[in-house]
Amino acid sequence: MFKYEATRKHIRPQYTDKNSTQTLKEGLKEYYTVNPKVTQPDTMPSDFAKILLAHDVSHVILGCDTNMYDELKLLPLTFWTSDFNFCEYLKHRQHPAVDLMYRDMVKQHGILWLYGSILFVLPRLLPEIVVIWLKTRKFRNYYPFFDYQPWLERSLLDIRQEFGLLKFIK
Repeated sequence: MFKYEATRKHIRPQYTDKNSTQTLKEGLKEYYTVNPKVTQPDTMPSDFAKILLAHDVSHVILGCDTNMYDELKLLPLTFWTSDFNFCEYLKHRQHPAVDLMYRDMVKQHGILWLYGSILFVLPRLLPEIVVIWLKTRKFRNYYPFFDYQPWLERSLLDIRQEFGLLKFIK
């Protein structure tokens, strides 16, 4: 089915490989397979499902896993490499389903875990965010955040090359 590269206690999904030749559809399927606890978009109201699915697609296109480091990296990387900007994020952030997901995460892990894990990864993440920011200052080849459907049968490597994203994936 999928080949995985094992790292210590974690299995690294194939879609996180910078040069993955999976199609976007295959990468998305793998994303949901290796992350069975992520909120499934089809369980949400359609307006929120749209942004949730686009967020999940961004995980796959940008080669980000679901650990706290990659989750915190994904948001600015998405703002700086896609046509989804901070103002749109704030608009969608007001949706009641976001609060429900946040409460579920706190209920599952605890508030101490949530903020403790954020504080734990920030010292490692901030230098990378600065480097990404510097690399994106003149970046204008934005990938369409919501309009990913035409790419479902294209390889991740082709998509990443077309939009100049390889330099942001380790």
